[in-house]
Amino acid sequence: MANKINPKLRARLEAQSSPETKALIEKAAYLQGLSLNDFIVSTVQAEAIRVIQEHQTLKLSQEDSVAFANSILNPPQLNDKIKSAFSQYKDVIKN
Repeated sequence: MANKINPKLRARLEAQSSPETKALIEKAAYLQGLSLNDFIVSTVQAEAIRVIQEHQTLKLSQEDSVAFANSILNPPQLNDKIKSAFSQYKDVIKN
């Protein structure tokens, strides 16, 4: 499953490791049927996606989750300030 990239669209990555780590990665790449480069790139890409998703996901405690759900299911009454802001917003949008 080689990753064919247009040579003009390539960006270079470099890394150094111990010989033991390199041998470990080479073995894993071999077992996956990938070149060392393809294995490293695909593994790092998958981990990068996982890390980004983890940091972009909002995690709430059980108490906060219940409070959030309750605020959606039972929203508070709008006070005069919110009603005024809503009215001003509508005026701005119209114009």
